[in-house]
Amino acid sequence: MSAPREIPEPGELVHAPRPSWAPVFFAFGAALALCGVFAQGFMFRGWIYSIAGIVIALAALRTMVRDARREFYSRPRRQKARGAVLPVEQIRPPSA
Repeated sequence: MSAPREIPEPGELVHAPRPSWAPVFFAFGAALALCGVFAQGFMFRGWIYSIAGIVIALAALRTMVRDARREFYSRPRRQKARGAVLPVEQIRPPSA
């Protein structure tokens, strides 16, 4: 068995974005805007579906951009410039 080693803590932090429903609403709005072109005569006029889809897509896009800006500016400006150095293993010939 090898002796226990101390591995230094990494110097950079990884920040995952918060979960959001905005991409789902953006996709729904874009699909609704596109389907509005082909939905002529189904309950409403086709341009009503397109306008509703464009409004939903723009609102979702605005939310995604706002959240991305907020997360970008909430991150620390600088981090320690120290990388995670892996310990060096000594290569020895097998004992006979």
